[in-house]
Amino acid sequence: MYAIVEIAGQQFKVEKGREVFTHRLEGDADAALVFDKVLLVDNEGTIQIGAPVLAGASVNATIIEHLKGEKIIIFKKKRRKGYRVKNGHRQYLTKIRIDEIIF
Repeated sequence: MYAIVEIAGQQFKVEKGREVFTHRLEGDADAALVFDKVLLVDNEGTIQIGAPVLAGASVNATIIEHLKGEKIIIFKKKRRKGYRVKNGHRQYLTKIRIDEIIF
């Protein structure tokens, strides 16, 4: 069984027990979350599609930890002009575990 759910503006395919990295969410570690924007549920071949969301469907999750992602280097250069800029970025992430899919 899996579901497609919208979390923090992004869509994820989730299953029970799977761990997902999302953009930073509110809450402390071990806090329970409920996502009610379920777009699709597949229950052993029986597919239910929402228009745009399924009424009464939800996904329960638990926050495992807050962390920062890999460092990304941004380098800009204009040739023959002496213009060089080096910048970096690390995205704030939240690791969540999917506990239950209710539909």
